[in-house]
Amino acid sequence: MTATQSPIRTALIGFGLSGRVFHSPFLAADGQFSLDVIVTSDQERAADAAQRYPDAEIVATADEAFKRADSLDLVVIGTPPQTHVALAGEAITRGLHVVVDKPFAVSSPEAGALIDRAEAAGVVLTVFQNRRWDGDFITLSKLVDDGAFGDVYTFESHFERWSPASRTPWKEQTGIASGGGILFDLGTHAIDQALQLFGPVEDIHAETTRHSTTSAADADDDTFVSLLHRNGVRSRLWMNRFAGQVGPRFRLLGADAAYTKWGLDGQEAALAGGMLPDNEEYGKDNVWGMIGRDGDTRPVEAERGNYPAFYAQLGRAILDGGSVPVDPAGPLEVLRIIEKIHGLI
Repeated sequence: MTATQSPIRTALIGFGLSGRVFHSPFLAADGQFSLDVIVTSDQERAADAAQRYPDAEIVATADEAFKRADSLDLVVIGTPPQTHVALAGEAITRGLHVVVDKPFAVSSPEAGALIDRAEAAGVVLTVFQNRRWDGDFITLSKLVDDGAFGDVYTFESHFERWSPASRTPWKEQTGIASGGGILFDLGTHAIDQALQLFGPVEDIHAETTRHSTTSAADADDDTFVSLLHRNGVRSRLWMNRFAGQVGPRFRLLGADAAYTKWGLDGQEAALAGGMLPDNEEYGKDNVWGMIGRDGDTRPVEAERGNYPAFYAQLGRAILDGGSVPVDPAGPLEVLRIIEKIHGLI
């Protein structure tokens, strides 16, 4: 395909939590992109999108967006997981670059086929694993890279909240085979972060539970995953929608020191509350983690959260041929782990 020029003309499919909070603010704030088309069939969301982005055309269906493919360069897919493969496949067929929300797909063979199709078509394909740019994860990654712990023994991660009434009911009402449940949702982030820190996995143990009785779906809402990495590190990951008291966000134990961090990265809450990425307060975290051993600990200044970095790097990848912000091979491996846990493969 021909080289893409700036600005990268973009269609955003979906204007729920994902499209409204996680994608559109970054696209609008980054001069490499123009937000040209927004797809939503919900009249209230359409009115909201039109008010926020008056220069964008609001259409009701993805088909209407794809009819405008000749005047687009990029499609961002922020819809439920079971729709990702068909929408991404259609975008690739039309020669458009693609961002797919997590989870990448609901089956690893379909995800792998998308990667092959994008490569054959010469288009950029990437997955929005935005929590690689959580401030606390950036902080922890730097500590690990600097050898601050000596040999690392155990990594613990908690994605927990008290949310008996789901903020996004479709996730609770959608079955596991269609990408429903907390493992496909928050677990996608937790597993991805563990793989980023400590690499490939050679053994998996998991416990999946469902507490909610508001739907007949089999989607899990309280899940524990234990991963043994090839380098000997053990990652223990908790995700829970019924946690009246949450555990530490991160806890890492090593031969020389340990690290504990409480509190979830604040970028999602800030964006949902209306803060824009160019606000000087955006991404700041005033809750610092502690490193050391009992009786001899010190605070570690939190790195600034940086979700905008995803689109900044994506723009360079599309315009200049740089590396994509998230190589889809990583999310593909996350999918394979989830499938093994759920017994889907």
